[in-house]
Amino acid sequence: MAELFDVVISGGGLAGMAATAGFAQLGLRVACIDPASPVTSEAAQGADLRSTALLQPSVALLRDIGLWPRLAPHAAALQRMRIVEAGRDGGTRLLRDFDASDLSDAPFGWNLPNWLIRREMAAHLAGLDAVSFRAGVATRSVFTREGEARVGLSDGAQLHARLLVAADGRASPVRQALGIGVRTMRYGQKALAFSITHALPHGDISTEIHRSGGPFTLVPLTDRDGQPASAIVWMERGPEAERLAKLPVEAFEAALLQRSCGLLGPMTLVTGRALWPMLSQIADRFVAQRSALMAEAAHVVPPIGAQGLNMSLADLACLLDLTRRDPAGLGGQAMLAAYQRRRWPEVAARLAGIDALNRAAMLGAPPLREARACALAALHALAPLRRGLMRAGMGARPGGAAPQTPRGI
Repeated sequence: MAELFDVVISGGGLAGMAATAGFAQLGLRVACIDPASPVTSEAAQGADLRSTALLQPSVALLRDIGLWPRLAPHAAALQRMRIVEAGRDGGTRLLRDFDASDLSDAPFGWNLPNWLIRREMAAHLAGLDAVSFRAGVATRSVFTREGEARVGLSDGAQLHARLLVAADGRASPVRQALGIGVRTMRYGQKALAFSITHALPHGDISTEIHRSGGPFTLVPLTDRDGQPASAIVWMERGPEAERLAKLPVEAFEAALLQRSCGLLGPMTLVTGRALWPMLSQIADRFVAQRSALMAEAAHVVPPIGAQGLNMSLADLACLLDLTRRDPAGLGGQAMLAAYQRRRWPEVAARLAGIDALNRAAMLGAPPLREARACALAALHALAPLRRGLMRAGMGARPGGAAPQTPRGI
């Protein structure tokens, strides 16, 4: 016998769990399906050692759907974004800061480890009566008709819903079942993700260092055992990233000190090193009958400018807004057409910008690196352009004001 829900979400990652909380907050009955159980400990096998900088619009959304109070105590503020052009000798050739105070009285955002976000989201969902969270169960079949989506699970269960949301990753089984294609761009890069403690305080500054091979990004975390701590994403061409991942800890820490230009002093590796392939990807469309794609089922971007999960949460904000406007139209043609109009062009434009930034960050030839440094200096020097870039990075529309989030949140 089929089980009836308002919304079925395929995918129990960060975006899928946030979507589950969001639709439940609207009073809807929601099922969330994921073939794996959430890994909620840093030391556990399969823990996601990346971190996410949640920008102001994302924090506002998470507050509205009841998740932010659980996350706020663990979050490190990001008051300044620093971009550094490294010299050949490992020193800093050019350094420019972008300060959130130019836009509002709140930081750009707050940074947390992904495994910890997953832990707090899972705990929140466990307390919601309207949620059926099914870990260890996979989506096996999808069939849609005018009035509903029918989802078959690996345990034999049959779920019917007015809306099916695919949040099941870059290789999304639901997207494939719906017959939606993707366009993929590969860069020959991989990213190392890990956490460190360091000798000097980070000062609530997120730092992106450019040399060649890709950006090296240090993002503040809350203190760890009384020591300043940061999360690092180190992007390099594939063979070099693999070599770095295999270095003995002492040699790796020496490489860290050199690649970081010594900005935070000596560094101590405090987690494992996760290796991720870098690509950009966008689905040909974000909707099908009774179905919507979001997060990495819809789009994948390199970890530049804290766009990944923030773009996913923007997808969710759009879906929730459309649901509030017309609850009876949940999953209907009008709602899905509006979602496609609002999200696909925005995502395509943002993906193109991130692609350009990543390719610029990979430049190694001296004349091209010089051009990159000159462009950064020029952009920073023009105050209106600098503020416009910061607004765009946080998700504000052109000409719009920066999203406001109270400091005490």
